[in-house]
Amino acid sequence: MKTILVTGSSGQLGQCFQKQSKQFPNFQFLNCSSKELDITSKKAVQQFFSDQKIDYCINTAAYTNVEQAEKEEEKAFLVNAEGAKNIAEVCKEHNSVLFHFSTDYVFNGKSRTPYLEADEVNPINIYGASKLKGEEEIQSVSKQYFILRTSWLYSEFGHNFFRTILRKAEENAELNITTSQIGTPTNANDLADYVLKIIQSESKSFGLYHFSNEGEATWYDFAEEILKYSGKMGQVTLNKTGFFKTLAKRPEYSVLSKEKITTRFEPVQDWKESLHRLIDTMN
Repeated sequence: MKTILVTGSSGQLGQCFQKQSKQFPNFQFLNCSSKELDITSKKAVQQFFSDQKIDYCINTAAYTNVEQAEKEEEKAFLVNAEGAKNIAEVCKEHNSVLFHFSTDYVFNGKSRTPYLEADEVNPINIYGASKLKGEEEIQSVSKQYFILRTSWLYSEFGHNFFRTILRKAEENAELNITTSQIGTPTNANDLADYVLKIIQSESKSFGLYHFSNEGEATWYDFAEEILKYSGKMGQVTLNKTGFFKTLAKRPEYSVLSKEKITTRFEPVQDWKESLHRLIDTMN
């Protein structure tokens, strides 16, 4: 039986892995929150690995507050870069395969066609820069890794746009949602399921991949679809707005090309279909 360590298991993506793990009874999962295993302490990571035989490490531990990262650059780099390096080094020592997650924010958003893995990176905010540094640290240390860049993650867990829109609908709020950014909403459950299927296949096609749902949308499109499909459209006043002032700059266009990953593994679902499926399971 393969043993899989999931770091950061109390976060949004970590909780999705816990949910999806029920579909994979042949794996043994060790779920560790960031409090239970601090990836910024290499000593703690080494100790954990020395106590267990870990075949795969799924690193969902991350600093993900894009706005706050502008004020806490050192903390963002400590978790997203130094933490990633610690995990990669210990995985190499123990011959464990590492799965790590990065972001569409490694790009500057000037493209108008979906970004390929080989396209030039040029992050325009601290969060994106810290995640890019994490990618580079892993690639400099290890060969047995899968780095998956993803975008606009949402689920029924944690703090995310999807849950915020549903909460605002219950509050009969007025919402001003930007139309100035284009990307792809991605159901974090789909990402977790996809990774576990890669592990199940015992693939050795290591490397950097892009994963999101298919299609593209603005944040306004995403909000509108959430409200329409959940039957809550009449509960809010939904307004389009241009540039929404934020501390951190956002790429205007950050759609990721899935050609590499879907050619190597299997297709991914359209973002609207995946959103509808999640809403259906919650009702």
